[in-house]
Amino acid sequence: MPRCTRKGCGQDYDLATNDPSSCTYHTGAPVFHEGLKSWSCCSDVNKPVLDFDDFMKIAGCTVSFHTDEAPEVPAPAIKTSSVDSNLILKEAKDGAEVYSTGAPKFASPKTSVPPPVEAPVVEDEDDLNVPVTPGTMCKRKSCGVAFVSDEVNRIGDGDETICTYHPAAPIFHEGSKGYMCCKRRVLEFDEFLKIEGCKRGRHMFAPKQRTEPQAEKITDCRVDHYQTPKEVHISVFAKQVDKEKSTVAIEDNQLHFDLYLPGPKRFRRTIVLFGPVDPDGSSHKFYNTKVEVVLKKLDTRSWTLLEKTTRDLGNISLTFGVGGRTGTIGSKDLVLDEQNTNRVN
Repeated sequence: MPRCTRKGCGQDYDLATNDPSSCTYHTGAPVFHEGLKSWSCCSDVNKPVLDFDDFMKIAGCTVSFHTDEAPEVPAPAIKTSSVDSNLILKEAKDGAEVYSTGAPKFASPKTSVPPPVEAPVVEDEDDLNVPVTPGTMCKRKSCGVAFVSDEVNRIGDGDETICTYHPAAPIFHEGSKGYMCCKRRVLEFDEFLKIEGCKRGRHMFAPKQRTEPQAEKITDCRVDHYQTPKEVHISVFAKQVDKEKSTVAIEDNQLHFDLYLPGPKRFRRTIVLFGPVDPDGSSHKFYNTKVEVVLKKLDTRSWTLLEKTTRDLGNISLTFGVGGRTGTIGSKDLVLDEQNTNRVN
C-alpha cells in the first residue's frame, strides 16, 4: 500500500477507501526554537513541547485526502551581491584596471570545541506479555512498522520481526537535523524523517514498565533564621517534603535535618548550634514550601551566628530580629536585649 507523504500523517492507506476525511496533517512547517518544538500552522492551538516524541504526537490541524506525491520544497532564495562603493584602483596595465576593496580580510581561526560527552543510551524493551492492537505503530524512532500479529512481528526470527531504528535522540542544531547515534545531517524536515535507522533489533510495541528505583540525589536547600530574646526561628526552604519519611531531630546543641523531596531528592544537614537550647521546649512543623523550626534558648543572650564557629568574630554585638528586605523572614520591628537597650538609651 502507498504511504501518505503529508506532514504529520505518514500512514499507509488504501486507494479504495481514501476519502476527503482520511488524512489529518499539518500544512505548515516544523518550528524548533530554544528546545521547543511546534508546527507553524497551529502553534496557537497546540502548545510547543520539549520532547521530540511528544512533537510527533501533535495531531494535525487540516483534514483531506491521503497522497503519495512528493511534498513541494520551496526554492532557495538567490542572494545578489551588492556592489561595494569603496573600490580602490590598485593598478592599470595594458588597459585593464584592477580594483580592490582595501586590505585583505582573513578569516578568524575557529576555536576547537570538544564534542559533548554523550550519556549511555538505555533502551526500552518490548513486553511480550502485553497484547497489542493490530495497526499499532512501533515505538522506536524512524521505524514506522505497523503491528499485524504476534506471529508476524514479535515471535521468531522472520524478516518482519526485525526493526531498523535510531536508538538515540534527535538533534537539531543551527538548521541541521539528525540523530545523535549516527553522523548523517540534513536541512529539510521531510528528509530528516526519511533518515534510515542505524541499528537493527526487535520491535517495541508495548514498552516494559521500569520497576527499578531511581537513584537518590543529595541536594541543598536555603536555610534562613531570625531570633528573639527567648527563641531562634529557622526556615528550611524545601518544597513538598515527605512528612512520613522526613525527620527533624533537636538536641541540646545540635539540629539534624533529613528531608525527603520529590525527584527523588534528599536534604541532609547537621547544624552545631551557636548556643544551648531546650529540646523539650522546641518544636518543628512541615509546610508545603518549607520546614519551620522554633528553638527555645536556655539563656537570653544574642546569637552572633546560627552555627557555632571556632573563628574569632571580634567585638560583634547583634540585635534581635531583622529589618526586612525582600525575601527575609521574621519581625519587622527591632527587638533589643537588655545590653543593647541600655546603649540606645
